[in-house]
Amino acid sequence: MTLSVNPNLYKHDSPQQQIYQHLFDLVQLHTPSETIECFRNLFIEGTNYPEREILSALDEITASKKSEKEFYFFLNRCCHILINRWYMQPQKHHAIYQLIATFNNPPSRNRIITSRNKSIRSLHELVKGFLKGEQYSTLQRLAQVINKTTNSLVDNKNQSLVSLIRRYPYLHEQCLLSEDSTIEHQWIVKQIQAEVQKKFEIDLSQYVTYLVRLSQIATNSSESRKNRIIQPVNNPTLLSDTQVNLALKSFVGKVEGESSYRDLAYNFLHYSSQATTLSAYKDDLYEYLISGIDWEYGKHQFHQRLYTQLQNTLPQADYQQVNDFLIVRTCTQLLNFLIVESSSSPQHFTFIDLITNQGSIRSIGLLLKIILICRKSKPYLAKRFAILFNHYELATAGSIDWLVESLEELNIALSIHFGNIDLSYFK
Repeated sequence: MTLSVNPNLYKHDSPQQQIYQHLFDLVQLHTPSETIECFRNLFIEGTNYPEREILSALDEITASKKSEKEFYFFLNRCCHILINRWYMQPQKHHAIYQLIATFNNPPSRNRIITSRNKSIRSLHELVKGFLKGEQYSTLQRLAQVINKTTNSLVDNKNQSLVSLIRRYPYLHEQCLLSEDSTIEHQWIVKQIQAEVQKKFEIDLSQYVTYLVRLSQIATNSSESRKNRIIQPVNNPTLLSDTQVNLALKSFVGKVEGESSYRDLAYNFLHYSSQATTLSAYKDDLYEYLISGIDWEYGKHQFHQRLYTQLQNTLPQADYQQVNDFLIVRTCTQLLNFLIVESSSSPQHFTFIDLITNQGSIRSIGLLLKIILICRKSKPYLAKRFAILFNHYELATAGSIDWLVESLEELNIALSIHFGNIDLSYFK
């Protein structure tokens, strides 16, 4: 293919900037398939590129003594130049998936020996390293989000967890952005996140209305009402109808006596405002959290472990006056303890133990209690679940039912308490 791009327009720029500008021009002047072919020849094959100046610029980059990490940033940026352009044109969204998929096909081996063989080998080694890194994983997740056809409501237990990433908008910023994400890419992710969140809230609201109408007809003795046909509304989650019902009743209705989660949080905030020290606040927090835990389960080990966790949180500040900073630190450390310890070695025994003994709905409710009294800890909750998601993303959904159910229930809980829908009529 002959490129209708003039490389002389930017030959005085740095090698990286030359290629960036070349890709900007390429994506505007050529079809997605032509652009992807050029991208593959340039970055995957490293040969058969019609613009010698661009090939020379790439050779200069691969021969650089700078770190491999800088090359990964460069290649990630090259991908996003094309992605950002195509995202603005919905009819070209398929190209994003195809671009990322092109990395799955290794370079051909039947090459003619040339003076560029060393440069080509260096390029191939650098690309191999890129494919093992977090930036490429982030690109793959983005492909799953944009390729909507892989996100149907068919509960296929054999599909990988990563194919469900679009369903969880609260994970998007954590799972779809890398440390070098551009402002344009951050904007795209926020757009996707807002679109998915809005659709889920609408679908959930319509489904709840449908459930309420069914319930009303079932309890009405009038035969004419019972014979009315109600248009079915699809369950927008991957949970069973029974599980959704239980989740809605838990997150909307009363969970402890006559109190909802919102009532409990309001009462705690009012009561704990009288605490004069962090130590007193942590004692109040402990009582607030264990009130929803089954006593038989809690008395064996959980209550003691939770109490110890709180006592070991900022002990040097125990006698300081409670402030916003201390509350946020205490709550984020709690989430760390309850969900997953760290990203490098994701230990999540406590969370699995909670789900095994309390069920996922009550476990998510415990986490909801924390973010309702400390809204600034909500992004940290998303980070914890993103660690679990990334850890299990290649596992089949059927092999990690506990996590899929938790993600779905958290989606419902966050939509009810932090979204734009009012489901208070569901009791």
